[in-house]
Amino acid sequence: MIRSHRITILAIGSTGDLYPFCALALGLQQAGHHVRVATNSNFETFVRGLGLDFAAIAGDFQALLKSELGQKLLQGERVKLIEDDLLRQQMYDALNAAQDAEVFIFNQLTLWGYHVAEKLNIPCFLASSVPFSATQNFPFLSFSEDPNLNLFKGWLNYGSYLLIELISTWQSRALIDHVRQEWGLPSLPTLGARFRWDQPRYLAPLPILYGVSPSIFRQPKDWNDSIDVTGAWFLDRAEEYEPPIALTQFLEAGETPICVGFGSMTDSTETTSNIVLEAIALSKQRAIILSGWSGLGKIELVNSLKQQVFVIDSVPHSWLFSKVKAVVHHGGSGTTAAVCRAGLPSVVVPYFADQNGWGDRLHQLGVSPKPIPRKQLTVESLANAIAIVTSNQTMQQKSAQLGLSIRNENGVDRAVAIIEQSLQSY
Repeated sequence: MIRSHRITILAIGSTGDLYPFCALALGLQQAGHHVRVATNSNFETFVRGLGLDFAAIAGDFQALLKSELGQKLLQGERVKLIEDDLLRQQMYDALNAAQDAEVFIFNQLTLWGYHVAEKLNIPCFLASSVPFSATQNFPFLSFSEDPNLNLFKGWLNYGSYLLIELISTWQSRALIDHVRQEWGLPSLPTLGARFRWDQPRYLAPLPILYGVSPSIFRQPKDWNDSIDVTGAWFLDRAEEYEPPIALTQFLEAGETPICVGFGSMTDSTETTSNIVLEAIALSKQRAIILSGWSGLGKIELVNSLKQQVFVIDSVPHSWLFSKVKAVVHHGGSGTTAAVCRAGLPSVVVPYFADQNGWGDRLHQLGVSPKPIPRKQLTVESLANAIAIVTSNQTMQQKSAQLGLSIRNENGVDRAVAIIEQSLQSY
């Protein structure tokens, strides 16, 4: 029997980024470990409400996405969202949060956790809900399998990861080197940690856990044994959720609705809301709109839509997705996994980053029409896609089969088992 450990999980980002790591934290806590979640202060009430210890990390991802740079990021531009002063503070906050930890886990938006892990000199894991380890199978953040893959394409695919890694390294290289010097750590090679000769014990190789369903994403054969696709990490809160009476009444008042929500995306709210509402009207579907961080749908509804649309800030996916027949979403990793587990077809409207990859992958699996990039979203394209997912029986059957497969997985239990097995070797 493995002994209890003090574990710090560092996870910053949006709500969708944080939820899987809270699920992992609860799984580790249930296994007997003491777990602290280090994340942005605006999530303190939520984290503590789950019965987890909390440590604050500087910054507010919602405010960052609403900033001018954040809006450029959502438009697909490559920007440096976190300035050096904030990054420096986050690194020190993370180090303080993990001072008494025996195990350190950091997520995909805190890759600088590598340096914290080296300073702590304790067993550590990189954990992510988005696969980004180099492979010849597909380019960076593109998860669709290529039936015409050849050696030339394979090396181009692999090179795309190295290029992104190099760019990311150079963005904050000066600051990272300065902090490492303050922490008494050696300088890294010009091209980054990958090319260092003196790999520390717990970082050679760095164990990586991907909280992704193998039913959606098959692990590439060219990944090494330090990388595991465990299955998605779901934070189920359906049993404790008490829906507003108005929501219950709407669900009971007519045909099963669709759900529309773009999570933490904070683009031009009125423009997007008008497109969504007109598409709902054109498709003649009832709809629940999750307004999220952007306030989607929070505009004056015309009288003809007041009985057809219900707008609410948020509802736990584990509760809501059992009561709708399809979901229009942005393709975030957490939402994508939840929709697929519920056995529902998707309409994916990707904004940036991995969202495009998930949209393409769902289309390849036959559980979604071709994704509609946010910049190309129109009333007609969205209404047509909604018509497909609400009428195409083959797509609905494939979605149901995929959902059954995912519900037979248990990503949290597998991740906990891998972590505990790894700790026994130290």
